[in-house]
Parts: sequence; structure tokens; C-alpha cells
Amino acid sequence: MFDCSYGLPAWSLGPAGYARSSVRGEALRPARVSRRRGIWRTSMRMVLPRCERRVAPSALVLLKSARSGLAASVYEASAGGRYVGAHLAAARAAAAVVAARGGVLAFGRESRSVWELLPQVEPILAEWAALFAAGAGKRAAAEAGLSHAVSPRDANELFRDAETFVSIAESALAR
Repeated sequence: MFDCSYGLPAWSLGPAGYARSSVRGEALRPARVSRRRGIWRTSMRMVLPRCERRVAPSALVLLKSARSGLAASVYEASAGGRYVGAHLAAARAAAAVVAARGGVLAFGRESRSVWELLPQVEPILAEWAALFAAGAGKRAAAEAGLSHAVSPRDANELFRDAETFVSIAESALAR
């Protein structure tokens, strides 16, 4: 995903001098070939695609935690547990975007929610931030153990939204 080597060794070449790529959907590209002293050599420079942006390790850890949180919330027996797990996964993905793109934010004395900070660092995700900020009250009620705070339908909808949001956050960090 964010690994600049894409899991390929530098000497990896495909058929007829084309560079292999492990990125799905990417076509093979010609590798640089030079001839010196009668021997055909392939230059390994510029064979592998380069990452356009480096992502902070803390952001990658948060994204991994978000993905594992989504995977764990699938197996929750209660609707409240699924809702809480999906909401926390979305919050971790938002925190990853804020950590990677935040730079220096003026924090002041009051604590601010990640849903308030996200539109400042990535305005494209402002609607997602509003959606998840609106569900924070239901999450708190579900965490408190109120059994009727969240319906199974609400939990499933939030899970789908969280899954989509985590994917969007990953692609936003890859740009």
C-alpha cells in the first residue's frame, strides 16, 4: 500500500525487458537497457515506481489499527458493539489523516475532537467528519451499555460507512 518498494526486488524484470509491477492494474513499462562492451545490461534506476509522498509511521500504525478494528467489529454479537467498533475505526483513520497532514495546528487549551480537526487538514473529508461527529452520541450511549441506543440497521450502516471512509482515508494519504 504505502511501501515504496512494492515488495519487489530491484532486479525483478518481466518478459522482454519490461519492469514488473505489483500495483494492481498498472501496465508493464519498458526498463532502461544499455549496451556496454557487448553485454546487454538493464539499468535498475527508475524501474520501480516511486512514492509521491512519504507517510508518517504513526499514521500507518493508525490505519492498520483502523483496519483491524473494522475486522474485529464484524464479529461483535451486539449491534452496539459493532457500532462502537466501526466508529472507533473511522476515528483512527481520521486521526491518521490528521497526523500525516496536520503539520502544526493551533491547539489552544481546549481539547478538540478529531472530527473538528479533519476538515482543517483535509477539506475533502469534511462531510465524512460531520457524519461521524453526529454519531458520537450514539457511540457514547452504546459504550455505556444502553442496549436500545443502536439498532442493528444503524450498526450495519455505520459499519459500511466506516469501511468506505477508511478506504478513502488510505487513498487520501497515498496521494
